[in-house]
Amino acid sequence: METITAPQTNNTTIAPQKEHQWLQQLVGKWTYETDVTAEEQHSDKATGIEIVRSLGDFWIIAEAEGGMPCQEGTATTMMTLGYDLQKQQFVGTWVGSIMTYIWPYEGELNVEQNVLTLNSEGPDMTIEGKTTKYRDIIQLQGSDLRVMTSYVLGDDDQWQEFMSVRYRRQR
Repeated sequence: METITAPQTNNTTIAPQKEHQWLQQLVGKWTYETDVTAEEQHSDKATGIEIVRSLGDFWIIAEAEGGMPCQEGTATTMMTLGYDLQKQQFVGTWVGSIMTYIWPYEGELNVEQNVLTLNSEGPDMTIEGKTTKYRDIIQLQGSDLRVMTSYVLGDDDQWQEFMSVRYRRQR
């Protein structure tokens, strides 16, 4: 009979780093307005509510519900963000009730500590079966306003904006 031994864990407590603390400023209730502009269609807007909460000292979870630009109905989305000490970068995921793909994030904070750039790779929006690179840039504009701008890497190797979301903290 084979004996399975559980791996030993280090009981040393890890203190939250400045990157973990940076994420905590996103905690709260926010209203948002999404603006989608694609070359082949007109601009379309949608609104909703996002609640960001802490998961311990190392993670945040942002759950949003609201209208869907360019479509009827509502969607629920969930983003997780943390900072991986081994990778020395921000990591996370994004999932939405409107699709089956889980978007993995890896990113970094700028020197001024007001812009978090998150990179991902996922399904191409126009060619089925193809994947492409995406980038979400979260910019803090004070304690009660943030903007997330989403880009896709085009065939010309240039980043093309396709969506922006303005979040306002509810007091």
